[in-house]
Amino acid sequence: MSAPPAIRLLKEGDASVLEGVAEGVFDHDIHPRWLAEFLADVRHHLAVAVLEGQVVGMASAVHYVHPDKAPELWINEVGVATEHQGRGIGKQLMEAMFAHGRVLGCGEAWVLTGQDNAAARGLYAAVGGKEQAALLVSFRL
Repeated sequence: MSAPPAIRLLKEGDASVLEGVAEGVFDHDIHPRWLAEFLADVRHHLAVAVLEGQVVGMASAVHYVHPDKAPELWINEVGVATEHQGRGIGKQLMEAMFAHGRVLGCGEAWVLTGQDNAAARGLYAAVGGKEQAALLVSFRL
């Protein structure tokens, strides 16, 4: 059995870490301009799981402030390569992101997922998430 992956929170200048990403971690190919913009923005956060030099999982988040609310952490996405699922990597990534959110002063974290996404719902329950009814409204720009 191999060693567990290292969990890293990327920062500006860490783009090279994403040169070796296992298939299925991200939905699409990484776009260099968007990656640079993401890593340069102090409100965007990307935790990765690195195993033998390859990124096998990631969790992205945004922390935001509002004039009348404490900072919150929105978990945008969690992805783990298919061959590495079921090993606790998603849970490690979520816990790393929660720890980072606490450092940032966030009082709450939240994520959206589909009703039919059993794997995501199981992960979120495993890290203490409580499901709430919500309605997603999107707009094409």
